[in-house]
Amino acid sequence: MTTVENGVNVQALLEARTALQGAPEAAQFTWRATSKWEHGVHSTTRVQQFYGLGQEQSHKNESVFDADHPAVFAAEDNGITPIEYLLVGLAGCLTAGVASVAQNRGIQLRSVDAVVEGKHDIRGILGADADVRNGFNDIKVTFNIDADASKEEIEALVAQSQKRSAVFDALTNPTDVTVEVA
Repeated sequence: MTTVENGVNVQALLEARTALQGAPEAAQFTWRATSKWEHGVHSTTRVQQFYGLGQEQSHKNESVFDADHPAVFAAEDNGITPIEYLLVGLAGCLTAGVASVAQNRGIQLRSVDAVVEGKHDIRGILGADADVRNGFNDIKVTFNIDADASKEEIEALVAQSQKRSAVFDALTNPTDVTVEVA
């Protein structure tokens, strides 16, 4: 039997799944991001603290994200647009899922590349047409995967990744969002 090494500790994930089945309260996580307006439409968002496994947690390092709009929107282009971060999240989540499922199924990956494209009619966000929605009209993800597997096995990897993706779920199912002023 060939040893597969995609860098995913599947055993730990399976053990966590088993443990959380008996302790669903520990599975309740709260992810946080804090954002600060800089100037114009530029903001800086930081991510480090979160809640999970019954207590406050912290990432090893703080991650900092700049969001802005491009010069074609009369902005300074200090970062990607906020809606592009959705594409980043979807690409990252699906790709992580492919690696995890491949490791669990004994499939050695050589490369996984994804192109994520979101079609967006910006007349909605500009208030130019009340009938145009503010968000994406559609999103397309195209994977190019080189692995020791058949096309059908690779398609099954992607399908399972999509089935378990938190970001795919959040984008394709209604999520309650509350916006408040403190």
